Amino acid sequence: MAYSTISKPSLHFNTKLYTGNGSTQSITGVGFQPDFTWLKSRSNANVHALFDAVRGVTKRMSSNDSSAEYTEAGALTAFDSDGFSLGNWTSTNGNGHTLASWNWKAGGAGSANTDGTINSTVSVNTIAGFSIVKYEATANATIGHGLGVKPAMVITKSRDDSTNWASWHQNLTGGNENDRYVNLNTTAADDNYTNYWGTGGFTSSVFGVSNTGFHNNSNSMIAYCFAEKKGYSKFGSYTGNGNADGTFIYTGFKPAWVMYKVSSTTSDWYIQDNKRLTYNVNNTRLEANNSDAEVTGAADSIDVLSNGFKMRNASASFNASGATYIYMAFAAEPLVANVGASIPATAR
Repeated sequence: MAYSTISKPSLHFNTKLYTGNGSTQSITGVGFQPDFTWLKSRSNANVHALFDAVRGVTKRMSSNDSSAEYTEAGALTAFDSDGFSLGNWTSTNGNGHTLASWNWKAGGAGSANTDGTINSTVSVNTIAGFSIVKYEATANATIGHGLGVKPAMVITKSRDDSTNWASWHQNLTGGNENDRYVNLNTTAADDNYTNYWGTGGFTSSVFGVSNTGFHNNSNSMIAYCFAEKKGYSKFGSYTGNGNADGTFIYTGFKPAWVMYKVSSTTSDWYIQDNKRLTYNVNNTRLEANNSDAEVTGAADSIDVLSNGFKMRNASASFNASGATYIYMAFAAEPLVANVGASIPATAR
C-alpha cells in the first residue's frame, strides 16, 4: 500500500485556473506561495511562460522553444503568499483569455550550495522532492541539487543562449545512464551521447554536466530537479497496448497533473490536469513543446483514477502497441496517507 507522509499534496503542487483581464491582477487560491509557476493560455495560441523565484519575477522562459531567458515586465510580477501577481502581457493576462497555472513550492529565493565541483544556488523542498538550481555552466562539472536523494528527473535550460531544454528521466534507455537525454521543447525521441551528463552522473547530492554544447561556454543555467515521493509524485514509464481499453499506469495516488511523451519515437509532450476537466474521460490537453491553444478530442483521453491513470484510446501519441512512454505525475490525493485521518483516495 502506497502510504504517504504528504497528506495534502496541494500544499506543494496545485493547478489554478484564471481568466485574463488585460490589465493587472493578483491570482489567489494557489494555497501557498509558489516558487515555480508555469503559465499557459488555454484559449489562445500563446507561448508557455515559466517563472521561478531563483531567477526572479518577470524572467520568462518558454518550454515550447529554445529561446534564451527574456525579461517580460508585464508578465509575472510577484510571487504572493497565496498565488502570484500579473501585469498586462497578453500571453499571461490577455483580456478574456482563459489560462492555466501550474505551481510548485520549493524553498524561496534559494541559498548557496557547495556540493559538487562548482557552487550553485538552490531553492529546495525536500518534503516534496523538488529543487530549483541556478549555476554557471562549466565543462565536466558536478552541481549540487539539494534533494538529499537521487533525482528521478532533471530539466535544464541555458538562460543566455538559444538551446534545447535538455532533460534526463530515470526511465530513459539506451547507452549508459549518463548518456541519455530528451528535449522538452521538441517532439524528438530520446537519444544518447557518451557522457552527455558528464562522468558525475546523478547521485543523492549532485548531477553532472559534460563538455558539450551549452555546458562548455559559461552560460548561466537553470535546472528543475525532481525526486519521487511515495503517494505524491511519480516518474515512470509504460508500454502502450494499442487498444481503447488502454494501459493502466499505477502511481499510488489520484493524479492532479500528468505530463507524458512517447520516448521511443517522435511525438508531443502532453499535459493533462484535474482542474481543466473534472470528470472522466479526461480528453483536454496542452502540449509543453508547442504554443497551441487547448485541444479537446476523443483521441487524447485518459481516466484519472484513485491510484493512477488509464489510457482510453489507441492513439499512437500515447498508447501505440509496444511503444515506450515516459511520464511525470503529481498527486491530488495519496491513495492512503499515514498521517491525519488516513482516508483512502476515491476515484472521480
